[in-house]
Amino acid sequence: MTRALMFQGTGSDVGKTVLVAGFCRLAANRGLKVRPFKPQNMSNNAAVADDGGEIGRAQWLQALACRVPASVHMNPVLLKPQSETGSQVVVQGKVFGHARGRDYQKLKPQLMAAVMDSFARVADGADLVLVEGAGSPAEINLRPGDIANMGFATAAGVPVVLVGDIDRGGVIASVVGTHTILPDEDRATIAGYLINKFRGDVSLFDNGIAAIGGFTGWPCLGVIPWLKAAARLPAEDSVALERLVQGPARALKIAIPVLSRIANFDDFDPFKAEAEVELVFVRPGERLPDDAGLVIVPGSKSTISDLADFRRQGWDADLKAHHRRGGRIIGICGGYQMLGQSVRDPHGLEGGETLAEGLGFLDIDTEMAPEKTVRNTEAQSAVYDVALSGYEIHLGVSQGADCARPMTVIDGRPDGAVSPDGKVSGTYLHGLFDSDLYRAKLLSEFGIRGGGTNFRVDVDRALDEIADDLDRLVGFERLMSTSALIGR
Repeated sequence: MTRALMFQGTGSDVGKTVLVAGFCRLAANRGLKVRPFKPQNMSNNAAVADDGGEIGRAQWLQALACRVPASVHMNPVLLKPQSETGSQVVVQGKVFGHARGRDYQKLKPQLMAAVMDSFARVADGADLVLVEGAGSPAEINLRPGDIANMGFATAAGVPVVLVGDIDRGGVIASVVGTHTILPDEDRATIAGYLINKFRGDVSLFDNGIAAIGGFTGWPCLGVIPWLKAAARLPAEDSVALERLVQGPARALKIAIPVLSRIANFDDFDPFKAEAEVELVFVRPGERLPDDAGLVIVPGSKSTISDLADFRRQGWDADLKAHHRRGGRIIGICGGYQMLGQSVRDPHGLEGGETLAEGLGFLDIDTEMAPEKTVRNTEAQSAVYDVALSGYEIHLGVSQGADCARPMTVIDGRPDGAVSPDGKVSGTYLHGLFDSDLYRAKLLSEFGIRGGGTNFRVDVDRALDEIADDLDRLVGFERLMSTSALIGR
């Protein structure tokens, strides 16, 4: 029989994704067939599963932690925000439609069948399934029809571990408050709680544990400090961008404008390990730095809308000045589309304006197509002649004179474009910076020796380090004793 355990948070960004990934690797290292599952995710950081279709990058990472292929059934419902009020809805890897927030609340009960079907598929043949919730079960206004937290846990009969983030403050009130407002059936599913992101002497929180126990009766399953290795893992969503602190000045500054609907920004994580690279995420209201050697325009879930916002921020003028100074520009996916002459959306697929003038750095034009391209790919850098591996998730088709100089070759076909002077380039390929040889070739153009760190190997080592920490702090036996058999 399969055992299962769900991790829910007292709020968003309490560290559930990393904990599930770490416990997945811990169980895998103990020889168990372990699988991740997240009923509903909201993120524009998507991955292409090995069986085709989109899932959250977090579940892709957790599958990597389990050492198994990623499946669309590990994240059956993925919401990709396109505006302040609406999202694209992806169900079992394929686009289901678009919904505004209020409409989605009505839609959720219809999606529970897909969630339970996917959970059964993931659990089939597994020894253990570790489930990640979304948001918080304390959002009782969303409880009717819930598929992300207690609605799933009670339907599937899966016990819950509540995770509180002590770093943000108020963790005692968060845990006790969750206990207070949950209905009896939901409260009964909680087997205990974890305190995450602790700094300093853990014994100083002994009275806090006693207080929580007195109010709730729940056992504390562990107090987990900041896991240093977590910084080497890909970030789940744009919430992480709000917490990034700029590091010291280095030989090469790479600037990345934070678009309002930025997507797949973990493309740039490999640069964090480069000793001579300073990675700067430029937030709204800030200027693109004058001393950047390279500006990378990232992917976007809403290209035309983000193009308009790019201009509102004044980044178009900054980018032109950067180009005049001889700076390099790379566009990835939606960023590649923005660098062209125009972007057309005749079918209204993005839900807003249907035509926009591009930034004009590449002689290409883009038209959004109804059929979405979603695939893992093997590729080649046409510029550096090195092998690449990555994935595509996009709606548009781009054509123009600069496409005669492709940036990459994906599965044997030319992709992307390069300007005549070679200073501006773009591609639909996500993940190209993961290639250590590609990064080394790119950085050498700035007089930097890079690519010495094997990014993917380092991610794998980080998972092992987190697993070892969790085994010491919580314990494999406690994890297994807290989980429960499902399908009885």
